[in-house]
Amino acid sequence: MSTQPDLLYSEEEDALRAAVRDLLADHCDAPGVIARTESGSPHDMAAWKALAGGMGLAGLLIPEELGGQGATHREAAVVLEELGRAVAPVPYLTSAVVATEALLECGDDDLLGRLASATTVAVLALPLNTAAGGARQVVRREGGALHGESTGVADAVIADVLLVPADDGGLYAVDADAVTVTPRPSLDLTRPLATVSLDGAPGRLLGDAGPAVRRALRAGAGLLASEQLGLAEWTLTETVRYLKDRKQFNRPVGGFQALKHRLAQLWLEVVNLRAAARAAADALATGEDTDVTVAVAQSYGSPVAVHAAEEALQLHGGIGMTWEHPVHLYLKRAKADSLAYGTAGAHRAALAELVDLRAP
Repeated sequence: MSTQPDLLYSEEEDALRAAVRDLLADHCDAPGVIARTESGSPHDMAAWKALAGGMGLAGLLIPEELGGQGATHREAAVVLEELGRAVAPVPYLTSAVVATEALLECGDDDLLGRLASATTVAVLALPLNTAAGGARQVVRREGGALHGESTGVADAVIADVLLVPADDGGLYAVDADAVTVTPRPSLDLTRPLATVSLDGAPGRLLGDAGPAVRRALRAGAGLLASEQLGLAEWTLTETVRYLKDRKQFNRPVGGFQALKHRLAQLWLEVVNLRAAARAAADALATGEDTDVTVAVAQSYGSPVAVHAAEEALQLHGGIGMTWEHPVHLYLKRAKADSLAYGTAGAHRAALAELVDLRAP
């Protein structure tokens, strides 16, 4: 008989949050992130080095015997909440969660050890919008080499190794030097996309692509809800702060009843998102009702994050429309996240199948 999960944060999780927030305050301030998006190198590799190497967070989900931390998805979720609050341009979700989960399923100790030591960034070479249960791109394997391309791959431009599903059912590790990575325009400037082209690239077989990719994308979707939670909490907090300070007709704008109602509604949505995101992280950690709980989190999380960012942009007035204010980064991340690892609609459809409530 399953017991009710404890979704409250533990002392260790609170300490981890404080440490990550302090680090991001030093490395990922808003003006710095905006300036980086205007450069040719949007990723903050100094922040990634500090997170992955200095704090050992790249190996959070990797067993201790392989050099990792041996932690659970609950701790990874706390990290992602803070990364969402800072819209940090680092490959944590793609490498330390999605690629790591695929490698754990395949049991590739060598690559897992390299990820844990923060010497390697690995990325699953699939479009960011690929859902765990949906159709996915595969490349051809001919004559012992890989041919084809994968579009919309997040963080591919800084990957050292690409995990490539092939038409023979295998998942292959391909060195980034053996492929062509072409950056593509993306709405979210802090998580850039690229096309990965393989023209006779050699690949090392890791294992069966089916279960590895499904596990990886399910974990990505479940923990994405925590990133969306962090994003929504930041936008709500900053909007409340701004409306308390801004005055109109010689009184704080935040005192207007219509705005108070909008903020109260948004607060309720964010509180519910926290419960859904925590439940998804706990389900991934325990393996109980994982598919259902992840589907619920993504069905609910994407619309809430987008709504929070849209309200923040509108309620900041003219200043919210400027490039210098970071709220546009949050709106773009929220919009891009709403497509990542399956849309809310796709997750609702999957949930309906799981609980036998299919449409007539």
